[in-house]
Amino acid sequence: MTLALRYAIRTDVGLLREGNEDSAFAGPRLLAIADGMGGHAAGEVASAVAISTITTLADHVPDNDLLDALSRAVATANRRLHDMSAEDPSVEGMGTTLTAMLWSGPKFGLCHIGDSRAYLLRGDELRQITRDHTLVQALVDDGRISRDEAASHPQRSLLLRALDGSPDAEPDLVVLAAQVGDRYLLCSDGLSDVVSDQSVQRTLATVPDPDEAVRRLIDLALRGGGPDNITCIIADVIDTMATTLIPSEKPVLVGAAVASPNGSATTKPRPVSPPARPQVVPHTAPQAAVLTATAVAGSTLTEREQDEDEEQGTARRRWPIVTSLVVVLVVVVAGAAYAGWNYTQQQYYVGTAGGRVAIFRGVDQRVAGLSLSSVYQKTAIPLAMVPSNDLTQIRATITSTGLPDARRIVGNIKRDYQQCQQAGLASAAYRARLTRYHAALATYRKQFGTTRPIRVRGVAHVPPRAPGPPPPFPPLCPAGTAGGAAASSGSGGTP
Repeated sequence: MTLALRYAIRTDVGLLREGNEDSAFAGPRLLAIADGMGGHAAGEVASAVAISTITTLADHVPDNDLLDALSRAVATANRRLHDMSAEDPSVEGMGTTLTAMLWSGPKFGLCHIGDSRAYLLRGDELRQITRDHTLVQALVDDGRISRDEAASHPQRSLLLRALDGSPDAEPDLVVLAAQVGDRYLLCSDGLSDVVSDQSVQRTLATVPDPDEAVRRLIDLALRGGGPDNITCIIADVIDTMATTLIPSEKPVLVGAAVASPNGSATTKPRPVSPPARPQVVPHTAPQAAVLTATAVAGSTLTEREQDEDEEQGTARRRWPIVTSLVVVLVVVVAGAAYAGWNYTQQQYYVGTAGGRVAIFRGVDQRVAGLSLSSVYQKTAIPLAMVPSNDLTQIRATITSTGLPDARRIVGNIKRDYQQCQQAGLASAAYRARLTRYHAALATYRKQFGTTRPIRVRGVAHVPPRAPGPPPPFPPLCPAGTAGGAAASSGSGGTP
Protein backbone atom coordinates (compact mmCIF):
# COMPACT_ATOMS: atom_id res chain seq x y z
CA MET A 1 0.00 0.00 0.00
CA THR A 2 1.35 3.40 -1.03
CA LEU A 3 -0.32 6.46 0.48
CA ALA A 4 -0.40 9.82 -1.26
CA LEU A 5 -2.34 13.09 -1.12
CA ARG A 6 -4.90 14.49 -3.51
CA TYR A 7 -5.30 18.14 -2.52
CA ALA A 8 -6.79 21.49 -3.44
CA ILE A 9 -6.04 24.97 -2.10
CA ARG A 10 -7.80 28.30 -2.48
CA THR A 11 -7.89 31.75 -0.84
CA ASP A 12 -10.22 34.74 -1.00
CA VAL A 13 -9.76 38.27 0.35
CA GLY A 14 -13.34 38.28 1.70
CA LEU A 15 -15.89 41.07 1.48
CA LEU A 16 -14.55 43.58 4.01
CA ARG A 17 -10.74 43.42 3.88
CA GLU A 18 -8.67 45.46 1.41
CA GLY A 19 -5.82 42.96 1.17
CA ASN A 20 -5.04 39.32 1.88
CA GLU A 21 -2.95 38.68 5.00
CA ASP A 22 -3.28 34.88 4.67
CA SER A 23 -0.56 32.73 3.08
CA ALA A 24 -0.73 29.01 2.35
CA PHE A 25 1.14 26.19 0.63
CA ALA A 26 0.10 22.74 -0.55
CA GLY A 27 2.52 20.12 -1.85
CA PRO A 28 2.80 16.32 -1.93
CA ARG A 29 4.61 16.27 1.45
CA LEU A 30 3.71 19.58 3.09
CA LEU A 31 0.47 21.44 3.82
CA ALA A 32 0.69 24.76 5.63
CA ILE A 33 -1.48 27.80 6.34
CA ALA A 34 -0.70 31.12 8.08
CA ASP A 35 -2.97 34.02 9.02
CA GLY A 36 -1.05 37.28 9.51
CA MET A 37 -1.92 40.07 11.93
CA GLY A 38 -0.61 43.44 13.05
CA GLY A 39 -1.84 45.71 10.25
CA HIS A 40 -2.35 45.28 6.53
CA ALA A 41 1.26 45.36 5.27
CA ALA A 42 2.75 43.84 8.44
CA GLY A 43 0.27 40.93 8.48
CA GLU A 44 1.08 40.07 4.89
CA VAL A 45 4.81 40.01 5.66
CA ALA A 46 4.42 37.89 8.82
CA SER A 47 2.40 35.16 7.11
CA ALA A 48 4.69 35.21 4.06
CA VAL A 49 7.76 34.79 6.29
CA ALA A 50 6.19 31.82 8.09
CA ILE A 51 5.18 30.04 4.88
CA SER A 52 8.42 30.79 2.99
CA THR A 53 10.39 29.34 5.92
CA ILE A 54 8.27 26.23 6.42
CA THR A 55 8.26 25.41 2.70
CA THR A 56 11.99 24.68 2.88
CA LEU A 57 10.86 21.31 4.30
CA ALA A 58 8.77 20.47 1.22
CA ASP A 59 11.65 18.87 -0.70
CA HIS A 60 13.67 17.48 2.21
CA VAL A 61 11.42 15.36 4.36
CA PRO A 62 13.18 13.53 7.24
CA ASP A 63 12.11 9.94 7.85
CA ASN A 64 12.05 10.02 11.63
CA ASP A 65 12.52 13.58 12.89
CA LEU A 66 9.33 15.18 11.60
CA LEU A 67 8.73 17.19 14.75
CA ASP A 68 12.35 18.28 15.08
CA ALA A 69 12.31 19.56 11.50
CA LEU A 70 9.07 21.47 12.10
CA SER A 71 10.32 22.89 15.39
CA ARG A 72 13.54 24.17 13.81
CA ALA A 73 11.66 25.74 10.89
CA VAL A 74 9.26 27.52 13.27
CA ALA A 75 12.17 28.80 15.38
CA THR A 76 13.83 30.16 12.22
CA ALA A 77 10.66 31.94 11.15
CA ASN A 78 10.23 33.38 14.63
CA ARG A 79 13.80 34.74 14.63
CA ARG A 80 13.20 36.36 11.24
CA LEU A 81 10.08 38.09 12.55
CA HIS A 82 11.97 39.27 15.64
CA ASP A 83 14.82 40.68 13.55
CA MET A 84 12.43 42.43 11.15
CA SER A 85 10.53 44.06 14.03
CA ALA A 86 13.81 45.21 15.59
CA GLU A 87 14.95 46.77 12.30
CA ASP A 88 11.60 48.45 11.55
CA PRO A 89 9.58 49.65 14.58
CA SER A 90 6.56 50.33 12.34
CA VAL A 91 5.86 46.59 12.20
CA GLU A 92 6.33 45.95 15.92
CA GLY A 93 3.50 43.72 17.05
CA MET A 94 3.13 41.85 13.77
CA GLY A 95 2.66 38.12 13.99
CA THR A 96 0.97 35.14 12.39
CA THR A 97 -0.70 31.86 13.10
CA LEU A 98 0.79 28.72 11.59
CA THR A 99 -0.71 25.26 11.09
CA ALA A 100 1.32 22.76 9.09
CA MET A 101 1.39 19.04 8.26
CA LEU A 102 4.69 17.43 7.26
CA TRP A 103 4.11 13.99 5.72
CA SER A 104 6.28 10.90 5.62
CA GLY A 105 4.51 7.77 4.41
CA PRO A 106 1.39 6.98 6.48
CA LYS A 107 2.26 9.42 9.27
CA PHE A 108 2.61 13.17 9.52
CA GLY A 109 3.94 15.72 11.98
CA LEU A 110 1.39 18.35 12.96
CA CYS A 111 2.64 21.80 13.98
CA HIS A 112 0.20 24.40 15.31
CA ILE A 113 0.24 27.85 16.92
CA GLY A 114 -2.61 30.38 16.93
CA ASP A 115 -6.23 29.95 15.89
CA SER A 116 -6.05 28.60 12.35
CA ARG A 117 -7.39 25.06 12.41
CA ALA A 118 -6.87 21.52 11.16
CA TYR A 119 -9.81 19.09 10.90
CA LEU A 120 -10.04 15.37 10.15
CA LEU A 121 -13.05 13.80 8.45
CA ARG A 122 -12.90 10.03 9.00
CA GLY A 123 -16.00 8.29 7.76
CA ASP A 124 -18.77 10.77 8.50
CA GLU A 125 -17.22 12.10 11.72
CA LEU A 126 -15.53 15.49 11.69
CA ARG A 127 -12.97 16.18 14.42
CA GLN A 128 -10.82 19.25 15.08
CA ILE A 129 -7.26 17.99 15.61
CA THR A 130 -5.77 21.33 16.71
CA ARG A 131 -6.55 23.42 19.78
CA ASP A 132 -7.09 27.17 19.44
CA HIS A 133 -4.58 29.23 21.40
CA THR A 134 -7.18 31.84 22.33
CA LEU A 135 -8.57 33.33 25.51
CA VAL A 136 -12.06 31.93 24.86
CA GLN A 137 -10.66 28.41 24.35
CA ALA A 138 -8.91 28.72 27.72
CA LEU A 139 -12.23 29.79 29.25
CA VAL A 140 -13.97 26.80 27.62
CA ASP A 141 -11.27 24.42 28.89
CA ASP A 142 -11.69 25.90 32.36
CA GLY A 143 -15.48 25.36 32.21
CA ARG A 144 -16.25 29.07 32.55
CA ILE A 145 -18.13 29.36 29.25
CA SER A 146 -19.72 26.90 26.83
CA ARG A 147 -18.70 26.31 23.22
CA ASP A 148 -21.86 28.07 22.06
CA GLU A 149 -20.94 31.10 24.18
CA ALA A 150 -17.40 31.02 22.82
CA ALA A 151 -18.70 31.31 19.25
CA SER A 152 -20.15 34.77 19.96
CA HIS A 153 -17.73 35.94 22.67
CA PRO A 154 -16.48 39.52 21.99
CA GLN A 155 -12.88 38.44 22.67
CA ARG A 156 -12.96 35.24 20.61
CA SER A 157 -10.11 36.50 18.37
CA LEU A 158 -7.73 37.29 21.23
CA LEU A 159 -4.68 35.04 20.80
CA LEU A 160 -2.65 33.77 23.75
CA ARG A 161 0.02 32.31 21.48
CA ALA A 162 1.21 33.29 17.99
CA LEU A 163 4.37 33.39 15.93
CA ASP A 164 5.38 36.98 16.72
CA GLY A 165 9.11 37.02 17.37
CA SER A 166 8.75 36.58 21.13
CA PRO A 167 10.74 33.88 22.95
CA ASP A 168 7.58 32.12 24.19
CA ALA A 169 6.22 31.44 20.67
CA GLU A 170 6.18 27.66 21.13
CA PRO A 171 3.94 25.58 18.80
CA ASP A 172 2.04 22.39 19.62
CA LEU A 173 3.79 19.42 17.98
CA VAL A 174 2.47 15.88 17.54
CA VAL A 175 2.87 12.90 15.17
CA LEU A 176 -0.36 11.34 13.87
CA ALA A 177 -1.14 8.36 11.67
CA ALA A 178 -3.35 8.64 8.58
CA GLN A 179 -5.68 6.09 7.01
CA VAL A 180 -6.83 5.62 3.45
CA GLY A 181 -10.01 7.64 2.96
CA ASP A 182 -9.13 10.31 5.52
CA ARG A 183 -9.91 13.87 4.46
CA TYR A 184 -8.02 16.75 6.10
CA LEU A 185 -9.00 20.43 6.15
CA LEU A 186 -6.67 23.29 7.06
CA CYS A 187 -8.33 26.70 7.26
CA SER A 188 -7.94 30.24 8.58
CA ASP A 189 -10.47 31.69 10.99
CA GLY A 190 -12.11 33.45 8.05
CA LEU A 191 -13.86 30.11 7.53
CA SER A 192 -14.17 28.67 11.04
CA ASP A 193 -15.52 31.90 12.56
CA VAL A 194 -18.31 32.13 9.98
CA VAL A 195 -19.24 28.60 8.89
CA SER A 196 -20.49 26.12 11.50
CA ASP A 197 -18.84 22.74 12.06
CA GLN A 198 -22.07 21.11 10.87
CA SER A 199 -21.89 22.91 7.51
CA VAL A 200 -18.20 22.09 7.18
CA GLN A 201 -18.88 18.41 7.93
CA ARG A 202 -21.75 18.24 5.44
CA THR A 203 -19.66 19.82 2.68
CA LEU A 204 -16.61 17.62 3.29
CA ALA A 205 -18.75 14.46 3.48
CA THR A 206 -20.89 15.09 0.40
CA VAL A 207 -18.55 16.76 -2.11
CA PRO A 208 -15.95 14.20 -3.24
CA ASP A 209 -13.81 16.48 -5.43
CA PRO A 210 -11.34 18.46 -3.24
CA ASP A 211 -11.32 21.50 -5.52
CA GLU A 212 -15.11 21.74 -5.62
CA ALA A 213 -15.29 21.23 -1.84
CA VAL A 214 -12.84 24.10 -1.29
CA ARG A 215 -14.90 26.34 -3.58
CA ARG A 216 -18.09 25.55 -1.69
CA LEU A 217 -16.56 26.21 1.73
CA ILE A 218 -15.27 29.61 0.64
CA ASP A 219 -18.65 30.38 -0.93
CA LEU A 220 -20.33 29.54 2.40
CA ALA A 221 -17.99 31.95 4.23
CA LEU A 222 -18.71 34.70 1.70
CA ARG A 223 -22.46 34.17 2.03
CA GLY A 224 -21.97 34.46 5.80
CA GLY A 225 -20.58 37.99 5.35
CA GLY A 226 -16.93 37.26 4.53
CA PRO A 227 -15.58 39.57 7.26
CA ASP A 228 -12.03 38.23 7.02
CA ASN A 229 -9.64 36.63 4.54
CA ILE A 230 -10.66 33.01 3.84
CA THR A 231 -8.12 30.28 3.05
CA CYS A 232 -8.72 26.53 2.82
CA ILE A 233 -6.68 23.43 2.01
CA ILE A 234 -8.39 20.05 1.56
CA ALA A 235 -6.26 16.91 1.26
CA ASP A 236 -7.56 13.37 0.67
CA VAL A 237 -5.43 10.35 1.61
CA ILE A 238 -5.50 7.78 -1.23
CA ASP A 239 -3.86 4.45 -1.92
CA THR A 240 -2.22 4.80 -5.33
CA MET A 241 -2.19 1.00 -5.71
CA ALA A 242 -5.93 0.62 -5.20
CA THR A 243 -7.50 3.59 -6.99
CA THR A 244 -7.59 5.27 -10.37
CA LEU A 245 -7.47 8.70 -8.73
CA ILE A 246 -4.30 10.59 -9.52
CA PRO A 247 -2.40 12.06 -6.55
CA SER A 248 -1.47 15.73 -6.62
CA GLU A 249 2.14 16.49 -7.46
CA LYS A 250 2.30 20.20 -8.24
CA PRO A 251 3.11 22.46 -5.26
CA VAL A 252 0.81 25.50 -5.00
CA LEU A 253 1.40 28.78 -3.16
CA VAL A 254 -1.44 31.26 -2.50
CA GLY A 255 -2.13 34.50 -0.66
CA ALA A 256 0.37 37.11 0.53
CA ALA A 257 3.28 34.69 0.03
CA VAL A 258 2.73 34.83 -3.74
CA ALA A 259 3.72 38.51 -3.83
CA SER A 260 6.58 37.76 -1.44
CA PRO A 261 7.66 34.11 -2.01
CA ASN A 262 10.81 34.60 0.07
CA GLY A 263 9.16 36.67 2.77
CA SER A 264 11.09 39.68 1.49
CA ALA A 265 8.25 42.09 0.91
CA THR A 266 8.72 45.55 2.34
CA THR A 267 7.45 45.93 5.86
CA LYS A 268 6.56 49.57 5.30
CA PRO A 269 2.83 50.36 5.44
CA ARG A 270 1.35 51.46 2.15
CA PRO A 271 1.57 55.28 1.85
CA VAL A 272 -1.63 57.28 1.98
CA SER A 273 -2.11 59.08 -1.32
CA PRO A 274 -2.40 62.85 -0.79
CA PRO A 275 -5.33 64.69 -2.34
CA ALA A 276 -4.80 66.14 -5.80
CA ARG A 277 -2.91 69.44 -5.88
CA PRO A 278 -5.06 72.43 -6.74
CA GLN A 279 -5.02 73.17 -10.44
CA VAL A 280 -3.82 76.68 -11.29
CA VAL A 281 -6.02 78.27 -13.96
CA PRO A 282 -3.90 80.39 -16.35
CA HIS A 283 -4.60 84.13 -16.15
CA THR A 284 -6.42 85.49 -19.25
CA ALA A 285 -5.83 89.07 -20.34
CA PRO A 286 -8.97 91.24 -20.52
CA GLN A 287 -10.44 91.62 -23.99
CA ALA A 288 -11.27 95.03 -25.48
CA ALA A 289 -14.94 95.94 -25.36
CA VAL A 290 -16.78 96.00 -28.69
CA LEU A 291 -19.21 98.86 -29.15
CA THR A 292 -21.99 98.16 -31.63
CA ALA A 293 -24.36 100.72 -33.11
CA THR A 294 -27.34 99.69 -35.15
CA ALA A 295 -28.40 102.06 -37.89
CA VAL A 296 -32.11 102.18 -38.52
CA ALA A 297 -33.02 103.63 -41.87
CA GLY A 298 -29.78 105.71 -41.87
CA SER A 299 -30.72 107.54 -38.64
CA THR A 300 -28.13 108.35 -35.89
CA LEU A 301 -28.19 107.02 -32.28
CA THR A 302 -30.09 109.02 -29.71
CA GLU A 303 -28.29 110.29 -26.59
CA ARG A 304 -30.06 107.65 -24.45
CA GLU A 305 -29.04 104.84 -26.77
CA GLN A 306 -25.43 106.06 -26.66
CA ASP A 307 -25.51 106.04 -22.79
CA GLU A 308 -26.87 102.45 -22.77
CA ASP A 309 -24.14 101.29 -25.15
CA GLU A 310 -21.47 102.90 -22.96
CA GLU A 311 -22.83 101.10 -19.84
CA GLN A 312 -22.84 97.74 -21.68
CA GLY A 313 -19.27 98.35 -22.88
CA THR A 314 -18.15 99.10 -19.33
CA ALA A 315 -19.80 95.88 -18.12
CA ARG A 316 -18.03 93.88 -20.82
CA ARG A 317 -14.66 95.32 -19.81
CA ARG A 318 -15.42 94.54 -16.12
CA TRP A 319 -16.12 90.76 -16.63
CA PRO A 320 -12.53 89.67 -17.52
CA ILE A 321 -11.24 91.51 -14.42
CA VAL A 322 -13.81 89.82 -12.16
CA THR A 323 -13.01 86.43 -13.67
CA SER A 324 -9.29 86.90 -13.03
CA LEU A 325 -9.92 87.92 -9.43
CA VAL A 326 -12.11 84.84 -8.85
CA VAL A 327 -9.42 82.59 -10.32
CA VAL A 328 -6.74 84.12 -8.10
CA LEU A 329 -9.01 83.74 -5.07
CA VAL A 330 -9.66 80.06 -5.89
CA VAL A 331 -5.92 79.43 -6.23
CA VAL A 332 -5.17 81.13 -2.90
CA VAL A 333 -7.92 79.23 -1.06
CA ALA A 334 -6.91 75.90 -2.62
CA GLY A 335 -3.26 76.55 -1.81
CA ALA A 336 -4.11 77.35 1.80
CA ALA A 337 -6.25 74.21 2.01
CA TYR A 338 -3.41 72.07 0.69
CA ALA A 339 -0.93 73.66 3.10
CA GLY A 340 -3.33 72.92 5.96
CA TRP A 341 -3.81 69.33 4.83
CA ASN A 342 -0.06 68.89 4.47
CA TYR A 343 0.38 70.11 8.05
CA THR A 344 -2.15 67.59 9.39
CA GLN A 345 -0.31 64.74 7.68
CA GLN A 346 2.74 65.46 9.83
CA GLN A 347 0.73 64.96 13.04
CA TYR A 348 0.17 61.62 14.80
CA TYR A 349 -1.97 60.45 17.70
CA VAL A 350 -2.96 57.16 19.37
CA GLY A 351 -6.58 56.02 19.37
CA THR A 352 -8.70 52.97 18.57
CA ALA A 353 -9.71 51.35 15.28
CA GLY A 354 -11.72 48.15 14.92
CA GLY A 355 -11.46 47.36 18.62
CA ARG A 356 -7.66 47.59 18.64
CA VAL A 357 -5.09 50.23 19.57
CA ALA A 358 -3.92 52.15 16.51
CA ILE A 359 -1.68 55.02 15.45
CA PHE A 360 -3.48 57.68 13.42
CA ARG A 361 -1.94 60.11 10.98
CA GLY A 362 -3.53 63.57 10.98
CA VAL A 363 -5.62 65.39 13.58
CA ASP A 364 -8.73 64.13 15.30
CA GLN A 365 -11.07 66.65 13.66
CA ARG A 366 -13.69 66.74 10.93
CA VAL A 367 -14.23 69.55 8.43
CA ALA A 368 -17.42 69.66 6.36
CA GLY A 369 -18.03 66.02 7.31
CA LEU A 370 -14.56 64.89 6.16
CA SER A 371 -12.10 63.31 8.60
CA LEU A 372 -8.65 64.91 8.79
CA SER A 373 -6.99 61.67 9.91
CA SER A 374 -6.55 58.05 8.83
CA VAL A 375 -5.20 54.85 10.40
CA TYR A 376 -1.43 54.74 9.96
CA GLN A 377 -0.74 51.50 11.84
CA LYS A 378 -3.21 49.14 13.51
CA THR A 379 -1.61 47.11 16.32
CA ALA A 380 -2.54 43.65 17.60
CA ILE A 381 -3.42 45.07 21.05
CA PRO A 382 -7.16 44.50 21.74
CA LEU A 383 -8.87 47.46 23.37
CA ALA A 384 -10.89 45.20 25.66
CA MET A 385 -7.70 43.88 27.30
CA VAL A 386 -6.00 47.25 27.95
CA PRO A 387 -5.70 48.45 31.61
CA SER A 388 -8.41 50.93 32.58
CA ASN A 389 -6.04 53.89 33.02
CA ASP A 390 -4.70 53.43 29.46
CA LEU A 391 -8.19 52.70 28.11
CA THR A 392 -9.60 56.07 29.23
CA GLN A 393 -6.77 57.95 27.52
CA ILE A 394 -6.95 55.91 24.30
CA ARG A 395 -10.68 56.49 23.91
CA ALA A 396 -10.09 60.23 24.31
CA THR A 397 -7.07 59.89 21.93
CA ILE A 398 -3.49 60.53 23.03
CA THR A 399 -1.66 63.28 21.16
CA SER A 400 2.03 62.90 20.36
CA THR A 401 4.89 65.09 19.21
CA GLY A 402 5.47 62.92 16.15
CA LEU A 403 5.62 59.35 14.88
CA PRO A 404 8.48 58.24 17.19
CA ASP A 405 6.56 59.57 20.20
CA ALA A 406 3.37 57.80 19.06
CA ARG A 407 5.30 54.53 18.81
CA ARG A 408 6.72 55.12 22.30
CA ILE A 409 3.18 55.57 23.64
CA VAL A 410 2.04 52.35 21.94
CA GLY A 411 5.08 50.57 23.39
CA ASN A 412 4.04 51.61 26.91
CA ILE A 413 0.46 50.46 26.29
CA LYS A 414 1.73 47.14 24.95
CA ARG A 415 3.89 46.63 28.06
CA ASP A 416 0.90 47.26 30.34
CA TYR A 417 -1.29 44.97 28.21
CA GLN A 418 1.28 42.16 28.33
CA GLN A 419 1.54 42.48 32.13
CA CYS A 420 -2.24 42.04 32.37
CA GLN A 421 -2.09 39.11 29.95
CA GLN A 422 0.62 37.38 31.97
CA ALA A 423 -1.31 38.01 35.19
CA GLY A 424 -4.41 36.51 33.56
CA LEU A 425 -2.48 33.41 32.48
CA ALA A 426 -1.08 33.03 36.00
CA SER A 427 -4.61 33.31 37.42
CA ALA A 428 -5.90 30.72 34.95
CA ALA A 429 -3.07 28.35 35.89
CA TYR A 430 -3.83 28.87 39.56
CA ARG A 431 -7.53 28.11 39.03
CA ALA A 432 -6.59 24.92 37.22
CA ARG A 433 -4.42 23.85 40.18
CA LEU A 434 -7.22 24.78 42.56
CA THR A 435 -9.71 22.69 40.58
CA ARG A 436 -7.38 19.69 40.67
CA TYR A 437 -6.84 20.20 44.39
CA HIS A 438 -10.57 20.26 45.18
CA ALA A 439 -11.12 17.13 43.08
CA ALA A 440 -8.31 15.31 44.90
CA LEU A 441 -9.60 16.52 48.27
CA ALA A 442 -13.10 15.26 47.47
CA THR A 443 -11.65 11.86 46.60
CA TYR A 444 -9.68 11.81 49.87
CA ARG A 445 -12.80 12.77 51.90
CA LYS A 446 -14.89 10.10 50.16
CA GLN A 447 -12.26 7.44 50.89
CA PHE A 448 -11.43 8.32 54.50
CA GLY A 449 -14.42 10.37 55.69
CA THR A 450 -12.22 13.30 56.70
CA THR A 451 -9.95 15.94 55.19
CA ARG A 452 -7.28 15.61 57.87
CA PRO A 453 -4.27 13.27 58.09
CA ILE A 454 -5.26 9.79 59.24
CA ARG A 455 -3.69 6.41 59.97
CA VAL A 456 -5.45 3.33 58.72
CA ARG A 457 -4.11 -0.05 59.79
CA GLY A 458 -0.81 1.54 60.64
CA VAL A 459 -0.48 3.36 57.31
CA ALA A 460 -0.40 7.19 57.37
CA HIS A 461 -2.53 9.00 54.81
CA VAL A 462 -2.12 12.72 54.16
CA PRO A 463 -4.70 14.86 52.32
CA PRO A 464 -3.63 16.71 49.15
CA ARG A 465 -1.82 19.97 49.75
CA ALA A 466 -3.66 23.20 48.89
CA PRO A 467 -2.08 25.32 46.14
CA GLY A 468 -1.75 28.34 48.43
CA PRO A 469 -2.97 31.90 47.87
CA PRO A 470 -3.82 33.12 44.36
CA PRO A 471 -1.20 35.14 42.46
CA PRO A 472 -1.54 38.93 42.65
CA PHE A 473 -3.63 40.58 39.94
CA PRO A 474 -3.09 44.24 38.97
CA PRO A 475 -6.19 46.24 39.98
CA LEU A 476 -6.26 48.28 36.75
CA CYS A 477 -6.32 45.21 34.47
CA PRO A 478 -9.71 44.37 32.93
CA ALA A 479 -11.71 41.71 34.72
CA GLY A 480 -11.75 39.50 31.64
CA THR A 481 -8.00 38.83 31.90
CA ALA A 482 -8.35 37.84 35.56
CA GLY A 483 -10.77 35.09 34.63
CA GLY A 484 -12.30 35.13 38.05
CA ALA A 485 -9.09 35.17 40.03
CA ALA A 486 -10.70 37.40 42.65
CA ALA A 487 -13.59 35.01 43.08
CA SER A 488 -11.23 32.17 43.90
CA SER A 489 -9.06 34.12 46.35
CA GLY A 490 -9.07 32.81 49.85
CA SER A 491 -10.31 29.39 48.76
CA GLY A 492 -6.86 27.87 48.43
CA GLY A 493 -6.04 27.56 52.12
CA THR A 494 -5.74 24.39 54.09
CA PRO A 495 -9.05 22.64 54.85
